Amino acid sequence: MPKERSGDVGSRASAAAQGVVGRTREVELVVAALGARRHVVLEGPPGIGKSTLLRSVAQSFGVSFVFVEGNAELTPSRLIGNFDPARVLDEGYAASSFVDGPLVQALREGALLYVEEINRIPEETLNVLVTVMSEGEITIPRYGKVTAGDGFRLVAAMNPFDAVGTARISSAISDRVCRVAMTYQSLDDEVAIVEHATRGSVKDFDSAWVRGVVEVARATRSHPELRVGSSVRGAIDTVMVADQLVAMRGSAATRDACGKDAAVVSLSGRVRVREGVTRSAESIIEELWHRQFAADERDPSGKASAPTGAPSRR
Repeated sequence: MPKERSGDVGSRASAAAQGVVGRTREVELVVAALGARRHVVLEGPPGIGKSTLLRSVAQSFGVSFVFVEGNAELTPSRLIGNFDPARVLDEGYAASSFVDGPLVQALREGALLYVEEINRIPEETLNVLVTVMSEGEITIPRYGKVTAGDGFRLVAAMNPFDAVGTARISSAISDRVCRVAMTYQSLDDEVAIVEHATRGSVKDFDSAWVRGVVEVARATRSHPELRVGSSVRGAIDTVMVADQLVAMRGSAATRDACGKDAAVVSLSGRVRVREGVTRSAESIIEELWHRQFAADERDPSGKASAPTGAPSRR
C-alpha cells in the first residue's frame, strides 16, 4: 500500500463508503490515514459498524483483512505464532516448523491487522505491537526477521463505554496511531440498517413499525437508569424475533405480546443497569416499549391488534 495520491484517496473513500451506512466522514478519515501510511484506532461503542467499515476500506484498497479478538488471554505467542512441537521433533527449528499467528500472517500478506478491543490486551502483548508499528518488522527467536509487506497497517478498535476489564491504551500506542472517534448513526441511518438486515427474512413489516423498534433501542442509550444502551443490532434482533413470535402465535398474536416480548429478549442482554438502580433491565425495556407504542396497542374497536405490518396469516 504505497502512499496514496489525493485522487486515489478520494476514489477509494467513495468506493468504501458504498459498503456502510452513514459513515462517509469516518470512511474518509480512515482511508486518508491508511493512505498516509498511518496506523489507526477506531474508538466507539460496540455495534456501530467498526469492523464493517474496515472490511469495506480493506476491499477498496485491495488488501486482505486479518482479525484478532483482543482479550486478557492474548499472549505474545498467540499473536505472533509459535513452533509446532511435533514438527520441531522431526525437522528442528526450521521455518517450516513455525505456525504463523495473526500478526505474522498480516505482516507477510501486507494486510490490515484489525485488533478488536485493544484496551483489553495485556501490556506485554501491546509491546509487541509497538515494536512492529515502530520498526515495520519483528524478530522471532530461532526463526529470524519478518518484515511488513507494503500494505500492512494496524487498525485497532476500543470501546470507551464498558470499563469492565479494560484500560486506557498506553501513550506508546496512542502516540503511534491516528484516532477516529465513532458514535451511533442517525435514526434514519439505523432504520435503513435494520430494514436492509431484515428485508429478506421478515415479510410485510412496514417502515413505521421498524422505525418505532429502532427508536426503542435508541432510547436505551439515554435512559437515566441505564449506563450502557443497545446498539442497532438489538433493533435487528427485535424485528426478527417478533416475526417468529407472530408466526408461532398465529391469530393470538398481539402487538404487545410479540413486540414487547421480542424487545425484552433482544435488548435486555445488551444494556447495563446503573449501580444502585433497583429495577431490572427487563422492566426498563418494557417501559420504553410502552412509551413508544402505547398509542398503537389497541385498535379502534378496543381490541389488541397484531404488530403493524406483521406477516399476514391467510
